[in-house]
Amino acid sequence: MSEIIDLKHIAPQVRRDILRMIFTAQSGHPGGALGCADIFTALYFKILKHSPAGFTMNGSGEDLFFLSNGHLSAAWFSVLARSGYFPVKELATFRHIDTRLQGHPSTKEGLPGVRVASGSLGQGLSVAIGAALAKKLNNDNRLVYCLMGDGEQQEGQIWEAAMFAAGKNVDNIIGIIDYNGQQIDGPCNEVMPLGSLKAKWKAFGWIVLEMNGNDMEDIIKTMPKAIEKTGQEKPVVILMQTEMGYGVDFMEGTHEWHGKPPNEEQFKKAIANFEETLGDY
Repeated sequence: MSEIIDLKHIAPQVRRDILRMIFTAQSGHPGGALGCADIFTALYFKILKHSPAGFTMNGSGEDLFFLSNGHLSAAWFSVLARSGYFPVKELATFRHIDTRLQGHPSTKEGLPGVRVASGSLGQGLSVAIGAALAKKLNNDNRLVYCLMGDGEQQEGQIWEAAMFAAGKNVDNIIGIIDYNGQQIDGPCNEVMPLGSLKAKWKAFGWIVLEMNGNDMEDIIKTMPKAIEKTGQEKPVVILMQTEMGYGVDFMEGTHEWHGKPPNEEQFKKAIANFEETLGDY
């Protein structure tokens, strides 16, 4: 229970970081980042076996994480900084020209924690599967994780990758789908109906789990179950129900905050929802 309390202590700070970064830059994607703050917190402070101080691009002997929906970068940069990959004060440079913290993750500037540029939707799962195959070839028993969006499931490359992973028994990968029902142009089921993602992923040969991505207890209960399912000659995917803009009442449950920064009045109202637990930068 104490570890869940600790994680719940960190997540509000991550949300404060997200809001502060996007407001300062007057550019970014707050909705999905706020909705996924809990899974990012759980991954980097509990689940992943990783070494911030000894970061290498190949990640030998470590779990690897790939962010396919790269527009959630503010959430990722927050947990990378606060888990020790780079100084927290660097968060203040988010989306500034020629800095390491670009709007979508980039490798050009050499930011520790980022192993591939991402944000061209549909591509991240393919990269993660390649990394998982490399671990198998190198007899490395650590796992590969990939976070995707639900609107991203409309991309054909996702399903090519899904078919490949199941067909080649890539059983050291865990995909996580941010299932908030919203994308940049509106509700997913109005833009292009997704149908049953559970049925689709099962039909493609994946082990499918479900969890509430805004409930830390459920995350900490479900992620070990997913890990236990690896190594069984099937890839694993988690359908993670979240609320876009979670924690900020006027941002919740709407696509309108997918890629829009708050103004000063909105920022003050939004950030007041979250206690400063670790110290702002």
